[in-house]
Amino acid sequence: MFAERLRQWFPGLEPGKIAALEGHWQLLRLWNRKLNLTTVDDLDAAVERHYAESLFLGFHVSPGALDIADVGSGPGVPGVSGRRAAPGLHGDVDRVTPAQGRFPAEASRKQPNIRVMAKRAEELAGGFDVAISRAVSYRDLEGSLRRLTSRAMLLTGQEPPPDSLGFIWEPPIPLPWGEHRVLRIGTASS
Repeated sequence: MFAERLRQWFPGLEPGKIAALEGHWQLLRLWNRKLNLTTVDDLDAAVERHYAESLFLGFHVSPGALDIADVGSGPGVPGVSGRRAAPGLHGDVDRVTPAQGRFPAEASRKQPNIRVMAKRAEELAGGFDVAISRAVSYRDLEGSLRRLTSRAMLLTGQEPPPDSLGFIWEPPIPLPWGEHRVLRIGTASS
């Protein structure tokens, strides 16, 4: 079921990559019982919101060895899950709390390009090539996004980002499967 759902949007995705994402999903379901990492626990919703969105973002990141801060992704999306299948996601992964950091650390144990940091974004020094985020409010990004990076990629709803984030945003890229979900790519304003 997982593979069929994901192939709806990514028909050419390699079987090994799909299997890796499904492995992440199985691990997430197990850990979610104790840590409450996500409220998205229905298979259809999880494939769309966690995995298809992660892949969509990952395929828009320039490939290469980038230091990426994944801001606020408790269940390891889009950073850890996207890194398993999308070529552009490399580098560091930021976590919100030490309790949530345990799951992404386990989920990325065999991925040498991911370093899970059990810190809040406000505690990180910055200097990342790009910051990615999914389902984090603009208000929660205001204190750290500009300090972390000069390039941001956010999976959000239709509401435009506020000027207070300090970025100039390209036109939003609609997600093919969601009426109200978009990818926003921005560069820090001078």
